[in-house]
Amino acid sequence: MSVAMVSAANKACVDACSECAQACEVCAYNCCVNDGQMADCARLCLDCAAICAACITLLSRGSSWVGPLCQVCAQICAACAAECDKYDMQYCRACAAACRRCVQQCQAMAH
Repeated sequence: MSVAMVSAANKACVDACSECAQACEVCAYNCCVNDGQMADCARLCLDCAAICAACITLLSRGSSWVGPLCQVCAQICAACAAECDKYDMQYCRACAAACRRCVQQCQAMAH
């Protein structure tokens, strides 16, 4: 019995999704403690983190559903980056940058 390994092609996307999910969680938390003024950013970051986590799972097992999910992930990450770009906080800038990297990797996997 062989152990399944994440393919080299999937590894870059797994790493980008992981970094993005972590940055989104940090951003969402910080947005929530900001008196609710950044609620839309927090909600979008949480959605983005959830989709990134799902991508990591499917990429890790080599699912045939990676392409369609990565396409959705790229769309959510792009929207999240645009929302985070509205704010001049370090955690929002870091999240937007991680989201943009994830968009690139997920778009590559979607095709």
